[in-house]
Amino acid sequence: MKSLNSLQPLGLLALRLALGIIFFSHGYPKLAHQGGGMQGFFIQHGLPGYFVFISGTLEVFGGLLLVLGLFTRGAALLLAFEMAVAIWKVHSSGGYLAVHNYEFPMAVMTACFALATMGAGTISLDYPLFESAKGGRSSPQKQE
Repeated sequence: MKSLNSLQPLGLLALRLALGIIFFSHGYPKLAHQGGGMQGFFIQHGLPGYFVFISGTLEVFGGLLLVLGLFTRGAALLLAFEMAVAIWKVHSSGGYLAVHNYEFPMAVMTACFALATMGAGTISLDYPLFESAKGGRSSPQKQE
């Protein structure tokens, strides 16, 4: 199984690309079609109407940052927090046992949290800008 470790950069790239596409495709309509319908949806769920703009901006630009692998940890943490709020305010109306109501946002939230804790990997803009100067990520080896 150690041979799979060599594929970690590709796995992180695939995760970032998938999440970036998902967030961009959910955020763009919020920015492009800011009609009363979307604001009404937010208000109906107890959020201020202007959160449509905040949510759309976070999803569009956060998704792009994930695709590029730039400021990945911060973007992923913000997107994970947004998904936590979405689960709490929108998707949990059936209670915590109705997992089918919030399984997709929960999976996306968890994937974003994983990226926030692991970083973007070596196939990213974060790596040459922030990680390579430190000699890469420290491995979980014994420290003296």
